[in-house]
Amino acid sequence: MHVLKQHAQSRAAAAFATINVSRRGFMKGASGLALGLYIAPLLGRDGQARAAGQTGEQGEFAPNAFVRVTPDGEVVVIAKHIEMGQGTYTGLATLVAEELDADWASVRVEGAPADTQRYQNLAFGIQGTGGSTSIANSFEQMRQAGAKARAMLVAAAAEHLEVSPDSLSVHQGKVIHQASGRELGFGELAEAAADQPVPDEVTLKSPEQFTLIGKQQLMRQDGPAKTDGSARFTQDVQLDGMLIAVPAHPTRFGSRLTGVDDAETLKVPGVVASVRFSSPTRDGDLVAVLATNTWAAIKGRDALSLEWDDSQAFTMGSEALEADYRERAGQPGDTVTDRGDAAAALDDAAQVIEADYVVPYLAHAAMEPLNCVVDLKDDHCNILNGEQWQTMDQKQVAELLGLAPEQVRIQQLFAGGSFGRRANPVSDYVLEAAAIAKAAREQGQAVPIKMVWTREDDTRGGYYRPFNYHRARLALDADGNLTAWHQRLVGQSIMTGTPMESMMVKDGIDPTSVEGVAELAYGVPSLNVELHTPSDIGVPVQWWRSVGHTHTGFSTESLIDEAAAAAGQDPYQYRRERLGERPRWQGVLDLAAEKAGWSTPLEGGAEGVKRGRGIAVHESFGSYVAQVAEVTVDADGQLKVDRVVCAVDCGLAVNPDMVRAQMEGGIGFALAAALHSELTLDDGQVQQSNFHDFQVLRLNEMPEIEVHILPSAEAPTGVGEPGVPPLAPAVTNAIFAATGQRIRRLPIADQLKG
Repeated sequence: MHVLKQHAQSRAAAAFATINVSRRGFMKGASGLALGLYIAPLLGRDGQARAAGQTGEQGEFAPNAFVRVTPDGEVVVIAKHIEMGQGTYTGLATLVAEELDADWASVRVEGAPADTQRYQNLAFGIQGTGGSTSIANSFEQMRQAGAKARAMLVAAAAEHLEVSPDSLSVHQGKVIHQASGRELGFGELAEAAADQPVPDEVTLKSPEQFTLIGKQQLMRQDGPAKTDGSARFTQDVQLDGMLIAVPAHPTRFGSRLTGVDDAETLKVPGVVASVRFSSPTRDGDLVAVLATNTWAAIKGRDALSLEWDDSQAFTMGSEALEADYRERAGQPGDTVTDRGDAAAALDDAAQVIEADYVVPYLAHAAMEPLNCVVDLKDDHCNILNGEQWQTMDQKQVAELLGLAPEQVRIQQLFAGGSFGRRANPVSDYVLEAAAIAKAAREQGQAVPIKMVWTREDDTRGGYYRPFNYHRARLALDADGNLTAWHQRLVGQSIMTGTPMESMMVKDGIDPTSVEGVAELAYGVPSLNVELHTPSDIGVPVQWWRSVGHTHTGFSTESLIDEAAAAAGQDPYQYRRERLGERPRWQGVLDLAAEKAGWSTPLEGGAEGVKRGRGIAVHESFGSYVAQVAEVTVDADGQLKVDRVVCAVDCGLAVNPDMVRAQMEGGIGFALAAALHSELTLDDGQVQQSNFHDFQVLRLNEMPEIEVHILPSAEAPTGVGEPGVPPLAPAVTNAIFAATGQRIRRLPIADQLKG
């Protein structure tokens, strides 16, 4: 979903003014200091931010508070982005603490409530986390908040000590007057600092002054709570009178519920009721079972006797779907990119490479299945959730319940992963929870509702990485140079049918379908990219970690490897020579090759064992990642990925250890998809249900991983997703180097055993 950035960058640069939000009011009960940045939701005709309105007692401002200093010296950072394992809380806190010169041991983070006006993502123009934008869009904003809070603390100390502010320094949460040896802690200054005017401008630190950013392996902000069990996820929420709701979904997309018999369900101990509700995102009504505990709700749901009308359901199987896509790939599609004359170059080519690449539907398979708590009242609704998509969820829940958006209050909790699933464009699971709570209330159960999906519900519930089919033809001249690249893609649109369609889909092209190939990095005189977007496939789809890059990276980096082999040239050098004036691409490519020992032969294996190296490089989310994979294929065709060397240029690495962790996690995530993971359909029914048949990576399959961060003074860019796209082609290119066999479909599974 990072593509929103491409269409909202003009708004991303919107002016933001610093405003003293407390004037005692914000922290009146705690006698503290609060500082916020007001992010203008609307711009005037001159492009400048409109002034923030005054609300509350004594005309206090109520903008977006990012920093709070308590009387005991604790620095509280308010995070507008969710922490779902990617290290966002630590990164945001690092930015504030660096400029504030806070003591890291005294810093903690709280998740921000849903409030688009105060907490919008500057890359999107709405409040939400995704597209690997958290640190990139907050880099200046959070540093400004820290620096201005620091200036206010210094001003308060100067008044108290009756000295010049220039004579004071700040170190680890203390304001120090070197000449006299006097010092004051942040907590001692909090109340007085709240009365200081917020400076219009401050000077941020230069990189050589950093003590935290890029310098230290800081203890993660979410680490202790997740270690001692005090971290609060949705499943941990317990409210008075709350009931657990487990819904029943059809086994085919588009089926309609026509009959319910809950006689056996009501016999299950702990079951309170079954509730029919109007599904906001599926056809017709559905039913959910309410119980006093999760196990009873699951057993009660499974005991329901249900009748379904499948007359309008999607009933195609995977083989038929692939045959359909293959046929479409043979026909002209909508033009995405048309440079030069690819048809003429292909006619005149010394060599032509023709290849089809296929990738399957994939579930997100986060460790925490979908869930949501809804506490519905007469005039408002409270939602507690691992909330990733505040603005969209708040708006759509409000419409469902007949409330104003501000009457839908969302409390952000930790999430046990997401990989895009919790940022659903149509708010499917959050709306379902709200619809169940509404129906339960209307049917006499006016209590908080915690909706829980099982792992099987999560795997079969829809909204997958789309199935994609790529057909490519590449032209090479007698010297092995690429003269033309023609690629035709077939795959469902993520944006079509969502509230973002009108903004994102232009001339029938969903940019998330073609990112990574539409702007092909390799210099080729003629480039023609076409797209087929089927509108008659009833399988719900949405972004999956790295979105379109997950399949375009596989196809393009495999194809360039095929071209290098056809030209009889080294795959690394072949890539490098065709990247032209793209130093950041070349930088990571060179670093990965160097650290992997590309120029030295791999150590051989036992008799019948084959070993190989493969390389791939890709840009996504503003970051550049190259990977070298080393593989072993034994005499029985058993594959082992032994080692992956990764080089990343993500601009300034705010938390280098977090960058390495995200690259490692992305490699493991992508390797599972490359080796095993796929969702298949039989008569429209998803065949996989849990980790036994939708297999994620096992511990013994994890390769040795090295991550090397390219030093950079550029602004930070994404790290949560860019580690994914190069992995599959690096592995399949290594397989080719070892065996001479090209892998053009994922997952690899047993293809080497035939």
